[in-house]
Amino acid sequence: MSELKNDRFLRALLREPVDVTPVWMMRQAGRYLPEYRATRARAGSFMDLCTNPELACEVTLQPLERFPLDAAILFSDILTIPDAMGLGLYFSEGEGPRFERPVRTAADVAALGVPDPESNLRYVMDAVRLIRRELHGRVPLIGFSGSPWTLATYMVEGSSSKEYSKIKGMMFDQPALLHKLLDTTAQSVITYLNAQIAAGAQAVMVFDTWGGVLTPRDYREFSLRYMQQIVHGLQRESEGRRVPVILFTKGGGAWLEAMADTGCDALGVDWTTDLSDARARVGDRVALQGNMDPCVLYASPERIRAEVATILASYGHGSGHVFNLGHGIHQHVDPEQARAFVEAVHELSPQYHA
Repeated sequence: MSELKNDRFLRALLREPVDVTPVWMMRQAGRYLPEYRATRARAGSFMDLCTNPELACEVTLQPLERFPLDAAILFSDILTIPDAMGLGLYFSEGEGPRFERPVRTAADVAALGVPDPESNLRYVMDAVRLIRRELHGRVPLIGFSGSPWTLATYMVEGSSSKEYSKIKGMMFDQPALLHKLLDTTAQSVITYLNAQIAAGAQAVMVFDTWGGVLTPRDYREFSLRYMQQIVHGLQRESEGRRVPVILFTKGGGAWLEAMADTGCDALGVDWTTDLSDARARVGDRVALQGNMDPCVLYASPERIRAEVATILASYGHGSGHVFNLGHGIHQHVDPEQARAFVEAVHELSPQYHA
C-alpha cells in the first residue's frame, strides 16, 4: 500500500495536531455531480453501480477530482448486508429501497445468517481494494456500514418508513425477537467492517440514521448497545496505524456522552447540536465530525463562507474536529457551492491550529 500523502483526516480523528481542519462530505459521490449521473446512467441502475467495483471506484474518486477533500468514502449502500442475507433488495423509482422478503416472524429471524464478506459481499471488498490502489495514497479511504438498528428498521419495515410501526411493534411486543435480529445484524456488521479494513479501509463509520426516532431508554437498549458491540469487535489497527471508528446517530445530540462511552474515536454530530456544546460535553474523549446544515449549500458562496466561519469558531482551537455536513449533501446542490464550502474550511481554519 502506498504511503499516505495527506493524513490530516486520520490525525484529527485521533485528536492529533493538524495544519488545517480536514473536510469531507457525506454522500460526496452522488447525484449532485453531473459526472456521477453519467456513470450511473452507464451502469444501468443504482444497484448495478454498487455491485460493479470498477464503476464504484470511478464514482468514489470523482469528487476528489473536483474538490480538495481530505478523505474518500467508499461508494456503496448501507443495505448491502440485508441484501446479502437474501432479503431481495430492489430500488423503485422515487420510492427508495424495498425488500421482497421483509423480516417479520421468529422463523424469518432464525433463517438469517452472517454473510461472508469475501463471497456474498465480494463486490464491496473488490471495490475497497481497487479504490485504495487508485488513490495512490492521496487521502485516506473511509469504509462504512449502517447500524444494526437502522438496518433492522429497513429489514422489518420492508422499505423506508415514516411511522416505524412494524419495527417498533416488534420492539415493544417481542423485544427478545428484535434483540436476536439485532445481534445477528451486529455480528454481520463487525465481520463486514473488519473485511473492509483488511481490504484497505483506513477509517470506518457506522451510520445510525434512524436512532433518533427512539426514546432515550430504547436508544440505549436497541441501538447504542449494538454499536458498542461493533466498536469492541472491530480491528482497530492496520498497516501499522490506528483505524479510527466514527459513530453517527442522526438526531442523537442528546446522547453524545453515552455514545462517547462506547470507546469509539469520533462522533458525527448533526446540525441540531452546537459543536461548542458537544465539545464541552464530551471533553477530550472523542473527536467530533460535522455539522453544517446541508441546506446552507443552497445559499451564496459568501453565506456559505460565513457559516463555515461560525462552525469553526464554535468548535474552537485545537485538533479533534473533522468538518462535514450534518447529513448527506442534497442532490440539487450546485457543485460550485460545494467547492465554496470545502475551500472555505481550508482557508479559514489554520488560525485554529496555530
